[in-house]
Amino acid sequence: MKWISWLIVVAVLCWSGPASAEVEHVFGTVADAVSGEPLADVRIWADDDSQLSAADGGFSLATMATHLIVRKPGYLPQKVPVSFPLHLTLQPITPKALYLSYWAAASQDLRNHLLQLLADTGMNALVIDLKSSRGDIAFRTDMPLTVEVGAQRSRTLKDLPDLLAELKERGIYTIARIVVFKDNRLAKGRPELAVRTEAGSVWEDREKMSWCDPFREEVWDYNIALAEEAARLGFDEIQFDYIRFPAKSDLLFSRENTGDNRVAAINGFLARAQQRLAAYPVMTSANIFGYICWKPKDQKIGQRLADLAEYVDYLSPMLYPSGFPHGIPGYRNPVANSYAVIADSLRKAALLTGLAPQRFRPWLQAFRDYAFDHRSFTAAEINAQINASNAGGSHGWMLWNAASRYTQAGLQQVIPYGELNLVDASPKAGDSTVLSRSESKPQALPTM
Repeated sequence: MKWISWLIVVAVLCWSGPASAEVEHVFGTVADAVSGEPLADVRIWADDDSQLSAADGGFSLATMATHLIVRKPGYLPQKVPVSFPLHLTLQPITPKALYLSYWAAASQDLRNHLLQLLADTGMNALVIDLKSSRGDIAFRTDMPLTVEVGAQRSRTLKDLPDLLAELKERGIYTIARIVVFKDNRLAKGRPELAVRTEAGSVWEDREKMSWCDPFREEVWDYNIALAEEAARLGFDEIQFDYIRFPAKSDLLFSRENTGDNRVAAINGFLARAQQRLAAYPVMTSANIFGYICWKPKDQKIGQRLADLAEYVDYLSPMLYPSGFPHGIPGYRNPVANSYAVIADSLRKAALLTGLAPQRFRPWLQAFRDYAFDHRSFTAAEINAQINASNAGGSHGWMLWNAASRYTQAGLQQVIPYGELNLVDASPKAGDSTVLSRSESKPQALPTM
């Protein structure tokens, strides 16, 4: 029987030895690729360890991984092979983006026009619809549920890998927009996942679109799986939109509709997405209501600003002046005060969260006003918003036009403050005050 004991010892050594030998202490430094300065708080991620770089850019991990994911807000993410030592550099990026809508993507002429605008104006980023608010998915995916609910009936990005390759060649930062809980296809194809009326029927909003219940983890996993596909395709960033509850109180969900429950659901979705996307060289962002920048509570939609920042790299408030129909404190008419709306909202958001300005990248208005005087947003209005975003130090900006129709006016160069000729008399560079405030009494912010 002695030989059996020896076999057991040899087997244990053979089983335990290689695993121990594979664990390596990986160390190195990370610096800014342009300035050469060391970078602190860079996330160095392996599937069995994760560390933040120190003030001198140094880091060390004990890992069996063959590759590391390296990311920091304000920089392009990387996937790097393990070597000894690792001296990494990260390329800074400040996205200045146009939006390519789901249906606009089907037009080669319109896509070419946007690419030419990016080239002519020095802009460097494109937000691309991968999943629309109808729940349609723009590219081919093997996810069975998308077929079951008919989400791939109208694919508008049949050449997505080729498009991404072209954008990479042009140096364009690519952002995949995924609409999450407003999903007519999934809600009607799987009604047990839908938001319901008090009478028990599947609810529809004013656009006759149905929504999915944000408490349902099946809905979380469906959207996160799609985000993972986008990450594998090579997008630089995943942007989640409609990560909220409908702004209506008399609806039924699978859990009690309380403030704490709503916030926990939205945070839970983003936390799971963060965990699942950690293995990819991709950044994350969340689109949020503009008024959320002004309120510490969730406004009955589950978005609490200070919480959201923990789970994404960037917060993208939709700061369209037309989107503040009740005004903001000090301004009754936001479309006549475009600079102030952006500047004050970003300042308020930073105060509520304690975050650096670089953690915000706002959506700006590039469409006709619908709430006040119905003015067209031309070069003056667009540049007022861009100037405010730049002056506030935000991580770039994105222009929204639902039809993806833009002109070169207002994009090619920033109009100096003194030449804007706006009602709000936007402040000059370096002036930390907001000039020519409305003389009217500040208005209370609405509930949403």
